[in-house]
Amino acid sequence: MVAAERPAWIDALGRALRPLDALPDAEPLNGDELADLLPPGQPLRPAAVLVPLVQRPEGWQVLLTRRSRELPQHGGQISFPGGRIEATDANPVAGALRETHEELGIAPDRVTPLGLLDVYATISSYAVTPVVGVLDPSQDWRPDPREVDLVFEVPLRFLLDRRNLRREERHFRGRLRGYYVYPYGEHAIWGATAGMLVNLLERLDRHGLGTADFEH
Repeated sequence: MVAAERPAWIDALGRALRPLDALPDAEPLNGDELADLLPPGQPLRPAAVLVPLVQRPEGWQVLLTRRSRELPQHGGQISFPGGRIEATDANPVAGALRETHEELGIAPDRVTPLGLLDVYATISSYAVTPVVGVLDPSQDWRPDPREVDLVFEVPLRFLLDRRNLRREERHFRGRLRGYYVYPYGEHAIWGATAGMLVNLLERLDRHGLGTADFEH
């Protein structure tokens, strides 16, 4: 993103996030919630996802994917592009950009990373670092059908409005567990993806940033 074209709120958003060089071994934000679901004494595998923001004429959007139903883990769920951090990745940012390229055909140089959200644990034993970045709006995507069966965008304003957020519960592995859901059209954005979006919302709240700051 060219500095002269950079909206002022982008810098404010960057200040609300963890720095790009933050240590990747931070304790997961939701570690206590999953304590009885994860193998005791076994370290979580590092992973990273990209939280892509895209500026459109109608306003800022968040790009999301629906994972292929053929995948063995989290098949058919709404997610951010990303996956396991490989030994060849210099850091979580590199891992998120590489995975985004592999899944959607978006080259790393078409993304401007801004900062990190808090590390988020999944029941599949991953410690996920979400990387917030701005995607070049002229970039097309070419999803790999082996991993992604749908790409869509949700208005950032919608996701930052708490009236669109629900807290639901279900019994899972012996007890009632709560989780967040954003119902959006035919999609239910829930689980880890919704949890990361709530983390973004809470970080913005702490820095006094609301939906009005993201209009342009």
